[in-house]
Amino acid sequence: MKEITLLKSTSGYIALLIFLAVLLVTSILVAVTIGSTSIPIEDVYQVIVNELSSQINHSAIRDIIIYIRLPRLILAIAVGMGLAVSGVVMQAVVRNPLADPYILGVSSGASLGATSAALLGVGSAFGSNYLGVMGCIGAFAVSMMVLVLSNIGGRSNSIKLLLSGMALSSLCSAFSSFIVYFADDKEGMMSITYWLMGSLAGAEWSVIAVVLPIVFLCTIFLWSQHRILNLMLLGDEVAVTLGTELHRYRNLFLLISALMIGFIVYASGMIGFVGLIIPHFVRFLVGTDHKKLLPISALAGALLLVWADVLSRIIIPQNELPIGILISMVGAPCFIYLMAKKSYGFGGNN
Repeated sequence: MKEITLLKSTSGYIALLIFLAVLLVTSILVAVTIGSTSIPIEDVYQVIVNELSSQINHSAIRDIIIYIRLPRLILAIAVGMGLAVSGVVMQAVVRNPLADPYILGVSSGASLGATSAALLGVGSAFGSNYLGVMGCIGAFAVSMMVLVLSNIGGRSNSIKLLLSGMALSSLCSAFSSFIVYFADDKEGMMSITYWLMGSLAGAEWSVIAVVLPIVFLCTIFLWSQHRILNLMLLGDEVAVTLGTELHRYRNLFLLISALMIGFIVYASGMIGFVGLIIPHFVRFLVGTDHKKLLPISALAGALLLVWADVLSRIIIPQNELPIGILISMVGAPCFIYLMAKKSYGFGGNN
C-alpha cells in the first residue's frame, strides 16, 4: 500500500514540531487552572512565579496547584511520552502495526505483580506504594522472560517474540486468576481493579523525579537509533545485506522499552491505547521515518495524556473517572476507524 503522508517537507515537519511543543506548554498553563475547585488564572500564574523566584506564600491555592495539579500534569507528560515512544518502538521491533507497549506480556506481568501484592501481601516492605512497585517488577520480569524464551533454540525474531509474549501473557493471567479465585479480600480486589484502570491521582514530585528523567533519557536514546528502527521495518534479511545485524538491537530496544513501561506502570497503573493510536496518527502526518516519527509521537502522547487527565477530573462532578477508562472509550473507536480506512503507512511491506 502506498504510504500517505500529509507533511512531506522538512519545513512542514519542523513547523509541526514547534507547534506541538508550544501547544504542550500552553496546555499545561491552561490545564493547571481547570479542576473541581475554581482558581482564577492570575492566581495560578502568581503561585508559579512565586515558586520559581523562591517567594513561597503558603495558602490552600498554592497547595492545590503545587502538590496536586502540577504533579499530575507533569506525570501525564512523562506517561504519555513513554507510552507513545514505546508503541513506536514495539511496532518496529516486531514489525506489527497492531503492537503496543503491552503486547509482549508486560500488562499481564504487571497485573500478576499487583495481584500478588494486593491479595498476598507480597512486596509490602516497599511501603505505601508497594502495589505499583510490584506491578513494575512484574512487568519488567516478564519482559526479561520473553527475551530469554524467544532466544531458546536460536536467535529471536519478531515472530518468536510475539509467540513468547502471548505464551507468558496467558501464563501470568492464569496465575492472577488463580490468586483472585482463592483469595477472600474484597478490599484488595477493589484496589487491583482501580489500579488496572489507570490513574494519575497518586502523582508526587518524588515519583516524577524518577519517572520523568528515565522516560526522557530513554526517548533521546531511542531517537538516536532512528536508522536502526527504520531498518527493522525492512526485515532481518534486508538489514543483513546492508551490513547490520538487528538481533542485539532488537533485544536492547525491548529492554529499554520494558524499563520505561515498568516505571510508567509503577506511577500510573495500566493505561492502554496510547501506544497503539498515537504512532498510527503521527505516521499519517509525517510518514514512517523514525527520525521524525519519535519526537512528534512523544509530544502527541504527552498532549493526549494532559487533556485526558483534565477530562477525567471534571467529566463527572465531585468524582474522578480513571484515565484508562476514558482513553479506552475514545481510543478503541479511533483505532477501529483507522483500521477501516487503512489510510496509514507502516513502512517496509505496507
